[in-house]
Amino acid sequence: MVEATEKKETKKTNLKYQHDKDRETVKGIFRFYECRGATLSFVYKAYKEDDVERYDLTDGQIYSIPRGVACHLNKSGRYPIHEYKMEENGTTSQHIGKKVARYGFQSLEFVDISDIEATGSDGILEVTEML
Repeated sequence: MVEATEKKETKKTNLKYQHDKDRETVKGIFRFYECRGATLSFVYKAYKEDDVERYDLTDGQIYSIPRGVACHLNKSGRYPIHEYKMEENGTTSQHIGKKVARYGFQSLEFVDISDIEATGSDGILEVTEML
């Protein structure tokens, strides 16, 4: 019984630590690789005690946002491109060849602003409309 109570307390402490870490403000540039110059609007709520917050981010602008939102932007805005791979036994299997970023958040916390190069040189593919 004592172990279960200790585990609950540890879990609450870890959750509080993660919540506080996710609420820290980070400064960076929002990049909308799919639609240059456009604005991405979304709502975000990670923890039940948080309020739902609306974000309107424009490509190329510098923002100070919570770390959790920045991580969400960098993790959620990708889609996979599948490829076929020939196995040793001669059969083919499908796997994810690469992931294409639709948008992301470039942190300025550990990067000098003059070191930022044009988009495309960092290995992120651009989505272009084909006519």
